[in-house]
Amino acid sequence: MTPPMGGGRGVPDVSGDADPESGYDVLVDGKSLVIGGTSAVAPLWSGLIALLNQKLGKHLGFLQPALYGLASSTQAFHDITQGSNGSFSAAPGWDACCGLGSPSGKNLLAALVANPQKLAAGSS
Repeated sequence: MTPPMGGGRGVPDVSGDADPESGYDVLVDGKSLVIGGTSAVAPLWSGLIALLNQKLGKHLGFLQPALYGLASSTQAFHDITQGSNGSFSAAPGWDACCGLGSPSGKNLLAALVANPQKLAAGSS
């Protein structure tokens, strides 16, 4: 699961449900709304990283190299294979629409615990 053209990182690295139609239920000023987009997904990823830091007992730091180094067999990500963001289409594996996919927090934690050497390069 690496970006095309020689590996490295891609944009985006990862994804979440950014569709404002099917995004996240929130309560704003007493009104229930469904929101999506980067403004919804970034705080969710931040919260996930905080929980991973807590469970692992250390700060993960620059996590992206470890994410790309995890084998697809870890099921740390839900590969998004359908849809588009207007410019790019989803496809199996890493793609410019959804990156590595959306996280499975439980599987991502298990993959990081099972592969501590992957964290050595990016942790602080």
